[in-house]
Amino acid sequence: MSDARNVLGSPLMACSYAPLTGYFRTGCCETDASDLGRHVVCIKASAEFLAFSAKAGNDLSTPRPEYRFRGVQAGDRWCLCALRWLEAHEAGVAPAVVLEATHESALEIIPLNLLREFAVS
Repeated sequence: MSDARNVLGSPLMACSYAPLTGYFRTGCCETDASDLGRHVVCIKASAEFLAFSAKAGNDLSTPRPEYRFRGVQAGDRWCLCALRWLEAHEAGVAPAVVLEATHESALEIIPLNLLREFAVS
């Protein structure tokens, strides 16, 4: 997957190594056909988003030591499912997006101009 591209058309950058993220747990929001959730949007988590996600049935903040997962904290970067990001946007709690680390396939679900509105470095 070394040829993966981001939403800006350049090489996909890493999202996070701590916590280790990505569908393949490589630190990058890489994807392939087996990634049914499309974990392709690199976010910077906020407390509001994490509360929304937990209420929607995906508790990202609770540590799961059996999976060596410390939980996502506000301020952490994380590869999020594109549809979950869109749901959060519609609910008014969309987290910030790291465009350079967001996989180009996110554009199949979320328009670039919308992602740009939430862009951070």
